[in-house]
Amino acid sequence: MSGPTGAPAAAGNTTQPWRHGPVGIVGLGLIGGSLGLDLRQRGIRVQALVHRVATAERARARQLADAVDTDPSVLQGCGLVVLALPLDRLLDPPAELLATLPAGAAVTDVGSVKAPVLQRWRGRERFVASHPMAGTAEAGVEAGIPGLFQGRPWVATPEADTDPAALAAVRQLAETVGARWLTCEASAHDRSVALISHLPVLVGAALIEAAATGGAEAGTGELVRALASSGFADTSRVGGGNPELGTLMARCNREALLAALGHYRRQIDQLEGLVEGHDWEGLQRTLSRSQALRPEFL
Repeated sequence: MSGPTGAPAAAGNTTQPWRHGPVGIVGLGLIGGSLGLDLRQRGIRVQALVHRVATAERARARQLADAVDTDPSVLQGCGLVVLALPLDRLLDPPAELLATLPAGAAVTDVGSVKAPVLQRWRGRERFVASHPMAGTAEAGVEAGIPGLFQGRPWVATPEADTDPAALAAVRQLAETVGARWLTCEASAHDRSVALISHLPVLVGAALIEAAATGGAEAGTGELVRALASSGFADTSRVGGGNPELGTLMARCNREALLAALGHYRRQIDQLEGLVEGHDWEGLQRTLSRSQALRPEFL
């Protein structure tokens, strides 16, 4: 598969055997917690595995799942398991988790980089690499919200030997929570998210740092902060997100992110040249082109 497609899943949408039993979720942060809320809202039983007792207690209080435990046996009986784990734990999963995943269950992940995840999990029967393109700047057990996936892309990166029924189950899960299903090759996914997801994290961080250091050098640091409004908030939001997640994305998608940073640097250089050269007509043409392009990305 060379590009994204919304073609019907192999098993169709009329039968959904994964719904006959509970769905397992490993990790109840933003993605796992939001998924749990959405599935429970639709009458689907959710059984969740978390790392800490305190997390389990708070997840139960928030009703993120029907059953929450730190014991991996909580996943028994699940026909579909979602690994809502950070990238480092996906690439180095605990042995007890691997040993307890139900035999025959379809298993998927939600990691934002797919090639290394596929390489690590390729030997797992009925594994489907996937990535819901949804999020906020929040993290942890308090971050889950209903409706997070509504209308958002959920992309899978199947290979030639990916189990068709498992792929269909993951597609049905995505569509059940209102996501828009796509498939593509893992390498194409990683290059694409480097441009539209990972690059903005670093650009947002750079914008925040520029405002802080520029304000300090000009002696207007307090005023810069006082004047910052919705425009600055919108453009810097992802740069102020979870630093651990941003670092993991960069580490696991390094080559594609470096290429994306190169594209961005060239654009900044061109804009700087236009301003430095008083080329206001050229700047207006560039901004008009950006204005016309933006709706294609939303």
